Amino acid sequence: MNEPRELLLQARRFQVVRIAHQVPDGTLHNHEVVLHPGAVVILPLVGPDRVCLIENYRVAVGQTLWELPAGTLEPDEDPAETAARELIEETGYRAGKIEKLTEFFMSPGILCERMHLFLATDLRPGSAAPEAGEEIQTHVMGLDQALAKCDSGQVQDAKTLAGLLWYDRLRRK
Repeated sequence: MNEPRELLLQARRFQVVRIAHQVPDGTLHNHEVVLHPGAVVILPLVGPDRVCLIENYRVAVGQTLWELPAGTLEPDEDPAETAARELIEETGYRAGKIEKLTEFFMSPGILCERMHLFLATDLRPGSAAPEAGEEIQTHVMGLDQALAKCDSGQVQDAKTLAGLLWYDRLRRK
């Protein structure tokens, strides 16, 4: 993105900018976009076909959502390190192995956030350390139960849908 930018908002973890983008016919169009450092989402396998989901209150939608643990990258932080850190913070689990499965854009029409999906295995339980203000409850369930929550519409979080469905596709190969 080398197009001219106007800073509209500097927040703690992201920026909102206006970008003037020239289309092929030469006209300029302004787009307001969120510049985000990227994030991770972790699929914690607690045992054979058992996953840990969290219930997480999200102020933006005013609801508690079923989610996989996730978090924002710190400056210059390797996504695998972020995944290990966020897994501990949100669930208390420490992973013996963290494997990257894929990456994807969350909402590229307005947001540059790249989400890195990791599989965490060989988990050891421990104490969670949520950030101040986080309202998180952990739940261990069968993968089929988590997928049923996707099918029934109980899982509405995009990164969780993508993570669970991606993993289910991989395990069926």
